[in-house]
Amino acid sequence: MSIRRALAAALCLLALDVLTSTGLPSVFVDAAIAQSTTAELLAKPMALPEMALGSAKARVTMVGYLSLTCPYCADFEENVLPLLRMKYIESGKVRFVLREFPLDPKALAAARLVRCIAAGDSKKYFDALAQSFILQPALLAQPLETLQTIGHRFGMDDPTVEACVKDQAQLDKLKSDLQFAAEQLKVEVTPTFFINGEMLKGTMTFEDLDKKLVTLLRR
Repeated sequence: MSIRRALAAALCLLALDVLTSTGLPSVFVDAAIAQSTTAELLAKPMALPEMALGSAKARVTMVGYLSLTCPYCADFEENVLPLLRMKYIESGKVRFVLREFPLDPKALAAARLVRCIAAGDSKKYFDALAQSFILQPALLAQPLETLQTIGHRFGMDDPTVEACVKDQAQLDKLKSDLQFAAEQLKVEVTPTFFINGEMLKGTMTFEDLDKKLVTLLRR
């Protein structure tokens, strides 16, 4: 565990001790404990490389689970993420981590292709992700042709795209991460977000997110 994560864990334990000693209702204490536990789970390394935007030293970490065939996820990518990047990520206040949670075979194939295009590079990953969401209607209607189109835009030929979506080693890692999300973090729907360990399910506007972040950053 890094020094930063160890310090964060220690501070969480101290805060929980204070909460318990003040005699606050148990529901608040239980919620704080659950949030702290979730934050520790989210900090664990996944099988696939972490794809993130922003400083690792940011005070707020936001983890998003998205599916490339989910219209609400596409809305987040188009209307919320650009504002989040401009106001909070680029200023070093928020780190945004994206993890795949494909809801169907088409989303799974697209997620695998995005991972191949990225090859561990976060910038390429988010560029490929954006293109995939832009082409979401086509992906739903003509998945194979659309995957090839996305691949072409990033310099891949058709055989390379085909080899990517048949890569068993990559699939095994993705399945492992999906199992962890479902069983340990209780992710069920997309989008699902965790902001400093607090779970938020479903779509959100930037205004809603902004209010949440402003409150957290004031503490």
